[in-house]
Formats: sequence, structure tokens, C-alpha cells
Amino acid sequence: MTRVLAILTVTAVCFAFLSGLVYSIWQIGATTTPVDLPALLAGNLDDSGVENPVTAVLLNFRSYDTLLEIGVLVIAGIAGISVAKTSSLEDPELRTSDELLYALQRWLVPLTLLLAGYLLWAGSDRPGGAFQAGAVLAASGVLMRLGGIPMDFLRPGLMLRLGLSLGFSVFLLVAVASALSGSRFLAYPPEMARTLIVAIETVLTLSIAMVLLALFVSAPINNAEEPEEGGS
Repeated sequence: MTRVLAILTVTAVCFAFLSGLVYSIWQIGATTTPVDLPALLAGNLDDSGVENPVTAVLLNFRSYDTLLEIGVLVIAGIAGISVAKTSSLEDPELRTSDELLYALQRWLVPLTLLLAGYLLWAGSDRPGGAFQAGAVLAASGVLMRLGGIPMDFLRPGLMLRLGLSLGFSVFLLVAVASALSGSRFLAYPPEMARTLIVAIETVLTLSIAMVLLALFVSAPINNAEEPEEGGS
């Protein structure tokens, strides 16, 4: 009986979600007045606080979508860590003794860190931003991790929790503060828009990099032995 009730409940929730989705699509299709989105964006770009239209959309005009995306990333990172086979995320099998990798680390890690910083800084007025900078920063961490460089912040504790949640927490705090000040949810004061966007992108870069790196080090390792040559 309990199983049947659970199936009926899930079916009802899925049907309600599908109905809402169909209704939303129907309403979009019923719109008779087309909207020139590029012109609308260009006309409001000066009020966004940044000069790059992509950043303006992601962190200002459609910042609610970005907030939810970051929430999904954080949940994915937490889920990945929770199912990891090693509780410390410091499995020695993730390391290698490749001398070529060690040589590349000395050159590539400083360059990728600089590149991540540049992408973050450039995101306000040219291609770049938190997602790109976070991905490059995570790649630097992967390279360091493979080379056996200790990363204490990946051990369960305050640093790991803070790194995973900091970006989403700051983003949500700004959203709530804007709503409590009498403005709309995630509506920045015009005189502080640029400062808030840069601050949000900075902490998002760190959290995105932490999530991606945590997913890498918590991924399961295939320990199956390779078949011997000549074996069937």
C-alpha cells in the first residue's frame, strides 16, 4: 500500500510539473508582440554595471537563473563527495609519478592561475567571467592533484564546506539584502551594481573551482586488473 501511494504521489507531482511546463510554453507561443532582445539588452546595458552583455545577462538581468545553476552545482558537488569511496578525498591512487607531469606543473600551474585571474577580471567588459575562470582554476587543481601536491582544503572540514557553499551563499545573501531593502529580488542598486557583480563573480570562481575539483577527486577509480597479453 505504501509503495502504491508513493508511486501515485510521484506521478501526481510529475503531472503537475508537466502541466505547468506545457502551460508556460503555450503562453510563450501566444505572445503576439515579438521582443527584440538584442535591442532591449543594448538599451539597458549601461544600467547593468558591466560592459559585457553576457555578464550583464548572467549576473544582472537573468541573475535568478544563474543563482539556481550555482545551487545545482553545489548539490552535485555535495552528492559527489557523499558517495566517494574515500572519506578524505586524498586517495593515493589519484597520484602519478610521471616526471613529465612534474615538469609541466612548474610551467603550467602558474600560467593557469594567472589565466584564471585574467578571465575573472576581464569578465565585466569582455569574454570571461566566473564560470570560465572557475573551470581553469579547477584544471590547475587537477594538475596539482595528479602530481601529488597535498591539498588540505579537500579534507572534510570547514575549508571544504566553505569552499563549496561560499559562492551560492554570497549570491543568495545579496539577493535577500536587495529584497529586504525594498527593491526586487536580486536587483542591485545602480551605484553598487558593478561592485556587487565583481564580488559575486570572485566568490563564484572559487566555489565553481572547488565543486569541479571535488567531483574529480571523488570520482570512483577502476581497480580492475588489465588482462595479460595473450590471454583470452
